Amino acid sequence: MVDAVWSLPHHDGSAMYVPEPNITLGGTVDVFLRVPRASDVTSAWVRVISDGEPELVRAVVDRQDAHDQWLRATLPVVNPVVSYRWLLDGGPYGYQWLNGTGLHGHDVADAADFRLSAYGPPPAWATATMYQIFPDRFAKSADRPAPAWARPAAWDDPVIGEGPDTPRQLFGGDLDGIAAHLDHIASLGVGTIYLTPFFPAESNHRYNASTFSVVDPLLGGDAAMARLAAAARARGIRLMGDLTTNHCGDTHEWFQAALADAAAPEASFFFFTSHPHSYAGWWGLREMPIFDHRSAELRRRLYDGPDSVVARWLGPHALDAWRIDVANMTGIHGGIDLGHEVATTIRRTMAQAAAESFLQAESNHDASRDLLGDGYQGTMNYAAFARPLWQWLLPPQARPYAHAKYPLLPNLPGRLAVRAMRELSGVTPWQATLHAMNLIGSHDTHRVASLLGDARLVDVAFGMLAAYPGIPMIYAGDEIGLATMGPEYARVPMPWAHPERWDQRRLATTRALFQARARSVALQRGGLRWLSIGDDALTFLREAPGEAVLAHAARASHAPVRLPAALVGAKLVGLAGTADLWADGEGMITLPADGPAFGMWQLNGM
Repeated sequence: MVDAVWSLPHHDGSAMYVPEPNITLGGTVDVFLRVPRASDVTSAWVRVISDGEPELVRAVVDRQDAHDQWLRATLPVVNPVVSYRWLLDGGPYGYQWLNGTGLHGHDVADAADFRLSAYGPPPAWATATMYQIFPDRFAKSADRPAPAWARPAAWDDPVIGEGPDTPRQLFGGDLDGIAAHLDHIASLGVGTIYLTPFFPAESNHRYNASTFSVVDPLLGGDAAMARLAAAARARGIRLMGDLTTNHCGDTHEWFQAALADAAAPEASFFFFTSHPHSYAGWWGLREMPIFDHRSAELRRRLYDGPDSVVARWLGPHALDAWRIDVANMTGIHGGIDLGHEVATTIRRTMAQAAAESFLQAESNHDASRDLLGDGYQGTMNYAAFARPLWQWLLPPQARPYAHAKYPLLPNLPGRLAVRAMRELSGVTPWQATLHAMNLIGSHDTHRVASLLGDARLVDVAFGMLAAYPGIPMIYAGDEIGLATMGPEYARVPMPWAHPERWDQRRLATTRALFQARARSVALQRGGLRWLSIGDDALTFLREAPGEAVLAHAARASHAPVRLPAALVGAKLVGLAGTADLWADGEGMITLPADGPAFGMWQLNGM
């Protein structure tokens, strides 16, 4: 089954439809609706909410051509977040709503309204491709004595993925090792390096920090961070750090002070039920005590103000951005919910410390409540990208599913995968979707090469990563085809000394895809218009003023998708190794029908 949806009216938050998205309280904003000639829509209104009360604004014809009519409505900016959706005629009953999840022939809830924010936008550099590095496993510049907690490993030793030695296995990767391989990273079209935690901790993952005051000497210390930052900036690459505002390690200096004295100010930083023996830990783990954000002193030290941890590490000596670990849990404990206050305070501190800074959140589910623009500016996009994509590309799974803490991944047809993408991104403002960290693998997942198995399906996953709205995040090693199952096992050291282990085809295709993205405004900032949605093939456009890119992803061979040349042009110019296409005598473009495969084309003259 295939849904040809190119003839439906369309709106999103990109520059084609909201030319001036940086709105100002008390002003107005113009929003545009594209109505293809094939649609039966003739009139439109915009339902906008001002001070909690909805009203309708009539749209007028702004311009038209042989293919489309463009309608415009001018909306008042009464509140910091402008919430709106389109009311259209047409359809079987002359009554339709268009919101972030699509077109509906019935009344809908406000949750998926389009949203514009008067809060400051993310910096322009933030849409560049990211590269995630787990520092202990990327590259090693020097041998250093291992601490007492560690189990030292040689670079080629097998990874310990189970048991108590898993977090103690130390390979010795460091920041100067990363700096030595910046040319490799830059060759992937990367603009931001995302470092998992770099503070001292008694583990290889460092999510149980013992202090936030210095860079771990095992990574080279503060001086190595400054060298990496300078070398990265010389190549136009920014750095993003990873901060645990939800918890620290039980060896942290603040927690040790709290244990030593119940009257110490640090004792208010944690949730003690019986001092000093009983306290709340992340996932019940005693080695990761949870922070109590009701403490003003904790907030001051950690993220509130110029002397905080958040502010200290922003600047030319270190970082341009922070990713907040388990942001969905931070500030929330029992009847306490300070999550929004934490997010907005971090954002305010960052804006004061570095105007061009960027704030990301970790969440593996619907994070829409945290993405209205005043706090987190994006999130790791497991919910609206990674999971639906995996569900579409995975081979059929055994049933019934053996669900655990998280549900297992079913195999779903393309129509359901896209519906999930639209449902979950539709409740999120466009700017947050554009700045979500899309991923096909991370330090918390299986390697994508092993998860999908078929190298052609991995091609499709990388293609979607490059083409879909959001910030693509490449997990170090995926670009050379590292293959292991199990998140801990997947933290395998980069085999720099063993080029024979590299999948050179994977590296070449990854470079081609993300270099193409780095050159394309449409792929970095353009809107998303679905053209055809089938069980086995998905086709969409990324559109920006002056440029449009068509993407076609297939998980299997399928019936040919044919598009009018009036829609996409008579010639499609292939990108990243894709062959050019031309319209046939009937004025139709026929996309490749083989699969699994991915293709991407620039629309010539469109």
